[in-house]
Amino acid sequence: MKCRVGKFLAAGILGFSLTLSSFTAWAAPAWTLPESGLKLDDAAKQAHVAAMMESLKHPKGKPAPYEAPDGWSYETYDAGNVTMEKLVNPAAGTDRIIFHLHGGGYILPQDNNHRQMTEKHGILANAREMYLVDYRIAPQHTYPAALEDAVAAYKDLLASGKDASRIIVTGDSAGGNLALALSLYLKENKLPQPAMLILISPWTTLETNLPSRKYNASKDLILGSNNPIMYGEVKNPSYGKAYKAKNPLLSPLNADLSSLPPMLIQVGSYELFFDEGIDLGKKASMQGVDVTMTVYPGMSHDFALLLPELQDSVDSFVEIRDFINWHMK
Repeated sequence: MKCRVGKFLAAGILGFSLTLSSFTAWAAPAWTLPESGLKLDDAAKQAHVAAMMESLKHPKGKPAPYEAPDGWSYETYDAGNVTMEKLVNPAAGTDRIIFHLHGGGYILPQDNNHRQMTEKHGILANAREMYLVDYRIAPQHTYPAALEDAVAAYKDLLASGKDASRIIVTGDSAGGNLALALSLYLKENKLPQPAMLILISPWTTLETNLPSRKYNASKDLILGSNNPIMYGEVKNPSYGKAYKAKNPLLSPLNADLSSLPPMLIQVGSYELFFDEGIDLGKKASMQGVDVTMTVYPGMSHDFALLLPELQDSVDSFVEIRDFINWHMK
């Protein structure tokens, strides 16, 4: 296992609306990876995160409808009973595919922040097609609803002729949990695995006894105790209602991870899920998985989703690009 603590190469869970960013009502040029980002010392960084969170609590007006970048196409369609969103970048130079599973504690729906993050991942991967799964959410739909939807969406891609070896599964937070559960399902049912898993601040266990759930409760300014709705959801997950938290498809940290595809794990040192991210990397590596794990010092949960302007986020984007290019030609 490669472990890099620092800035090499480099939430989805909020109790507030994540569609409050200043999205415009018209198509804008596609994002480009900046050469550098905003560099702050720890105190200034935490103040910046806190200010961002405060702005989410006090939105100004309604969010504009989502618009794909200039020259891209965007559509929604049904894959059986699952609502899918598809982005196409005609200028991309490869047949790579992004398959994104969004975060949100299994209780928040697809939003513009995740659409924009998927755009970024598509650009980093030079992927022509990007798919977002609008899976069913709790409390109305509990386990295994989201997993059933992710499986149905993935099978639909295969049935349409997509090559699994060209699919990059990305998931942040609860989406990271779902990405792992999907891969475990594919393994159990002898279905082709994707080329890799990109796991951003993954929620790897619904159990609540890990130390960082306590010692980072006040440090994690995005998912911690200052966000009572989502902090409470982590402590008592609606999605896992009536099922034991040890279930490997709810808590992939308890699963046999052997034969899973290469995985990139990115965690912030201040986040609630710090310990389980580290434990996932260690266990997967010990069981023969090709793992790259990076810890971003002083960063809260899912930081690149909500704070893409920071240098730490730029570093994480560079790492994702390089990981994809290393594992996929």
